[in-house]
Amino acid sequence: MILRAPRQRVVWLVRHGQTNWNRLGWVQGHLGSPRLTLRGRAQARRVASLLVTKDVRVVYSSDLRRTRCTAEIIAERLACPVRTDARLRERDFGQLEGSPAGALRPEVTGRDRGRVADLAAHPPGGESLDDLAARCADFAGWLEARPNDGDAVTVAHGGSIRLLRAALCGTEPSGMTWGSVANASVHRLVLRSPTPLTSLSLVPTVHTASTRDRPLEETVRSDPFGTDDPPRTHRMVGRPSTPPSELIE
Repeated sequence: MILRAPRQRVVWLVRHGQTNWNRLGWVQGHLGSPRLTLRGRAQARRVASLLVTKDVRVVYSSDLRRTRCTAEIIAERLACPVRTDARLRERDFGQLEGSPAGALRPEVTGRDRGRVADLAAHPPGGESLDDLAARCADFAGWLEARPNDGDAVTVAHGGSIRLLRAALCGTEPSGMTWGSVANASVHRLVLRSPTPLTSLSLVPTVHTASTRDRPLEETVRSDPFGTDDPPRTHRMVGRPSTPPSELIE
């Protein structure tokens, strides 16, 4: 009898496309106001064109608008369903949502010098990194236990993607590196069945800012806001007003 190696199952982790709030450098968290810019929608279409030849059967998505919109663009091209899951949401930044991201302090974020420094730190009314890690680990365990019925795309956020990767790699969140996750970047995780996770490879892939055809760039940009352009500087009091309309489709 010939024994065949089990088929590898691939999970593609995708960060949502650029939003108007990414452009402005505002903390988005759980808010539903941020929406994809024209560039963000083009990025989602570019990701779809890269994945259309893969054996993707389902797209999982955070239930927030910016990820749902990205997921729907990808799923339409791949002709597969979108299933939303609140566990994939970005970290809840509570009272700091809508404030400039550059003003967040390590004692609030729990991150310092590119690493996780304090899992228990949290913004007023928001989640700690430990809370976010628990959500992501719960989803990762559920995903690992799914039948090997084809590849999956998971559309999420910068924070949730970092901690999903940690959960799937078996990396403890405490002290982990907090690297850049660009808008519309694609991260390839290989899972083998029936053992939940016997092999994993991470391929940082494309940040796509235009629809022009070009070779695959195996880089992840270092911009902390995940955009090509530096964020605009705004002085705000309270929640932001509606950003300029030309940023929104």
